[in-house]
Amino acid sequence: MTFAFHTLGCKLNFAESSALGKTLAARGHMRVAKGMAPDLCIVNTCSVTDAADHKDRQAIRRLRRQYPEAILIVTGCYAQLRPGEVADIPGVDYVLGMHEKFDIPAFVEHLEQQHEAVHAGNIREVETFCGARSKDDRTRCFLKVQDGCNYFCTYCTIPLARGKSRNPSIASLVEELRQALDDGAREIVLTGVNIGDFGRTTGERFIDLLRALDTLTTNDQLPTTDYRIRISSCEPNLLSDEIIEFVAHSRHFAPHFHIPLQSGSNEVLKIMHRRYTRELFQERVAHIRSVMPGAFIGVDCMVGVRGETEEYWEDYLQFISALPVSQLHVFTYSERRNTRMLEMDLYVVPQKERERRSRILHRVSEEKLQAFYAAHRGETGVVLWEAKRVAATPEHPSESGWLMEGWTENYIRVCRPYDKARINTFEQVVI
Repeated sequence: MTFAFHTLGCKLNFAESSALGKTLAARGHMRVAKGMAPDLCIVNTCSVTDAADHKDRQAIRRLRRQYPEAILIVTGCYAQLRPGEVADIPGVDYVLGMHEKFDIPAFVEHLEQQHEAVHAGNIREVETFCGARSKDDRTRCFLKVQDGCNYFCTYCTIPLARGKSRNPSIASLVEELRQALDDGAREIVLTGVNIGDFGRTTGERFIDLLRALDTLTTNDQLPTTDYRIRISSCEPNLLSDEIIEFVAHSRHFAPHFHIPLQSGSNEVLKIMHRRYTRELFQERVAHIRSVMPGAFIGVDCMVGVRGETEEYWEDYLQFISALPVSQLHVFTYSERRNTRMLEMDLYVVPQKERERRSRILHRVSEEKLQAFYAAHRGETGVVLWEAKRVAATPEHPSESGWLMEGWTENYIRVCRPYDKARINTFEQVVI
């Protein structure tokens, strides 16, 4: 049977799709050739916002029109949260919830015995961790180290879609890293839902995982200096001073942090049931800047949540504008069913005002990013060249008309004329 995945949403979803694809291939199925129609089409969905749900539905309908004869399976967060709604979309054959996603290889081998369209259990009862590792179309590998969340912020459905916080052992992840390096990966991104919460299943600590991954000895053909690791989003209350100090003096961890702020107003943070204040967040940023002045710091920001009055918004805007971070990842709040925020008697920000605030933060983000790039122009950095070809520009000319790009350790994008021999290699460059 030939198969194709269509994945939406986070890097965790992409890692899981990749792992499932490898398992299907190991069982004798084949990825569909480009331009051909698959026998099986699997849609791995996201449901972080209403917009994500809309994109899911659009993708499902488009794929059904494109591949009318294919068996269509929908899985992921949207399928877990709204299985009946997904099943009602014309053309959907099967709906598999979040835990059932990992049964897809066995499920498709017994399709003739599948009489129910919806297979979605209570994800909050799941205790097992299903690992995933994926190499994207460039050079980095996404390694899943944790799943689920116990926080239940008032605006968020992720605990309902992903279940309880759980993780594998450090020993197993060290072996996963070793295999990824043997497979040719040179940059590893640690990913999960709430990775700083690592250890709930095994009684280990996130800092101990980082230390173990940093001291890995690889084979003789790969020097231990020839790989680097990035940490994906980590909650500020879990990004301890110990972790920051470790990254600053580690051998392989990049000076790159992604920290969710969500709001710069303490009053709104309380409404959201976040587990920190803006003062703690500010302390974390200041500590990073003190020990790693050139570190890239990305920040998740949400606008327009219920209770974000004009006064709180202005306070938030002043705070984030003054914060010495590198880039903002801006999300516009949308009401999610089964969240506690809908039960609270709060000021509702009009949709147009939410969009206006989003545009303002996007402008702030661009200003910060350009300032970060300008501050490092002329410095040296180590870039890992990627395989993807991009068109040359007047600013970046190339005789062949093509460029290759890569990222420095502190996440600055660098371009040069395309050279296949440089793919997946590190090179020191002047930024």
